[in-house]
Amino acid sequence: MFRSGAAYVVVGWLLIQAAETVFPLFGFGYTPARIVVIVLAIGFIPALILAWAFELTPEGLKREEDIDRNQPESQYAGKKLDRIIIVVLVISLAYFAFDKFVLTLQRDAAQQEQQMVEVQEAREEGRTEALVMSYGDNSIAVLPFVNMSSDEEQEYFSDGISEELLNLLAKIPEMRVISRTSAFFYKGKDIKLADIGRELSVAHILEGSVRKAGNQVRITAQLIEVRSDSHLWSETYDRSLDNIFAIQDEIAAEVVAQLKITLLGAAPQVRQSDPEAYALYLQARQAHRQVTASSYERAVILYQKALAVDPGYAAAWRDLAAVYVSQVAGGLRPSDEGYRLAQETAAKALSIDPKYAPTHDLLGVIAMLVDGDLATAALHIESALNLEPANPDILVSASMLLKSLGRLDEGTALLEYVVARDPLSPRSRFNLAHFYLAGGRLDEAIASYRTVLSLSPDSASSHYLIGIALLLGGEPEAALVEMQQEPSVWREIGLPMVYHALQQLEKSDTTLAGLIEKIEQDGAINIAQVLAYRGEADRAFEWLDKAVASNEPGLSDISTTLEFNNLHDDPRWKLILESIGKSPEQLAAIEFSVIVPE
Repeated sequence: MFRSGAAYVVVGWLLIQAAETVFPLFGFGYTPARIVVIVLAIGFIPALILAWAFELTPEGLKREEDIDRNQPESQYAGKKLDRIIIVVLVISLAYFAFDKFVLTLQRDAAQQEQQMVEVQEAREEGRTEALVMSYGDNSIAVLPFVNMSSDEEQEYFSDGISEELLNLLAKIPEMRVISRTSAFFYKGKDIKLADIGRELSVAHILEGSVRKAGNQVRITAQLIEVRSDSHLWSETYDRSLDNIFAIQDEIAAEVVAQLKITLLGAAPQVRQSDPEAYALYLQARQAHRQVTASSYERAVILYQKALAVDPGYAAAWRDLAAVYVSQVAGGLRPSDEGYRLAQETAAKALSIDPKYAPTHDLLGVIAMLVDGDLATAALHIESALNLEPANPDILVSASMLLKSLGRLDEGTALLEYVVARDPLSPRSRFNLAHFYLAGGRLDEAIASYRTVLSLSPDSASSHYLIGIALLLGGEPEAALVEMQQEPSVWREIGLPMVYHALQQLEKSDTTLAGLIEKIEQDGAINIAQVLAYRGEADRAFEWLDKAVASNEPGLSDISTTLEFNNLHDDPRWKLILESIGKSPEQLAAIEFSVIVPE
């Protein structure tokens, strides 16, 4: 009887597994599979009763009392059942392996594809609930807290608190947190929370207000569930500035508790510093974001004041280094001086806090774009990713490195992840469009650049890059229209190529001459790019040599810049790549591991 029960259970399990797989394939859902389970459960007791009352013999079924246990025929049923159990177990194990390594992968891929279709349809139709279900209940946007202080200049403080909370929550792997650019897009705008939730595809929104008076601060925070437009939690904190970091930790902990998130590791906490230095740090960060010559100078002064108060403030050292880089990029500080200051300042930050991910990220970017040292860049950026694997800024840097390494597919996947969490960021969209263009996905590149322009109409080089995509796609007339709309110097870089494609050679020569006169000191790589597209290999290599001699940052992307395709079969092309450490063999030797976060 025990053997019969075991055989029944094993065969029943195999039937249930088969039913769960087969019935849904024919559109029956899981109801028939449930019926199979119920029927098997009901039949278990009668099967045991029959096994107790009857015995299988070579002559067929016999009643138990009619069998002589001293005869060989009494062992027949047991051996038969043993064979059945073994065969069914072998079949079950084979099925389990096939289901796990073949069917499950196919089902997951199909489900992901279907989910992407449903998300896109929901986004187009404005169905918030469907989007929330697709992205999960652990998604959240932290909106900029409202400045309730009497002094409008205190707004840096309310913005800073919002950003610090956002960064703190973003360090929790179990949460999907919308990045700063998209969250702050709604600052000062009268938009319903349900609409914000729909546009950002989040289930929750954290908002609040900050009132600062002297050394006292009042912070009010409230967590809203988008789907029901209801308050899950709210709290008001009346504290001194000495407690500002504890408040942030408490708010983040409460959000985690309300969303019923089970953390796999320890909850992240704010890096503490002197309150006075912290206030100066927030002011400096706001000034840096204003992107003007005077605001950069103000940011440097404020960071230096913060560091005078708290010399061990690693974040301030790191962000001061970032201002120096911005000044160089804006032509406001000599390159040698700016990058030297940036490297020295970032190194100071790293010596204070070796586990501060943004410092590793910045040093990696400098190594990549300034020094052309991709191996060192890989070490720094990989360290940054190990510390903060979902940090969008670090992921963007990682994608830039992957592009320099020629690993476009991996870089594209990273940027698609970033865009999903920062959908209203022109920078994120622009970077993704650039990858599409480098990968020859011209239609997707054009669509992405147009999205950038819808978010930031004055975006430099977006019209130019649309023109390049059209030019490479064989549409020079349309490319000319785009180039003529480009507001920056990129217009002058693009026009010689467009006129060449249109066979307007005199115009091409004239505009090229004007371009050389304008940017020959620091734009050799762009001049080489135009000459390469026009098929003038000798002149192109002359300007490439100048770019190498000047160590221009644009060299980092030459292997994936499609305008250089005409040079790829020339032996000099490989020599150029080898001279800057970017030949296929040199790039393949650089180890860089990156995984797209879940």
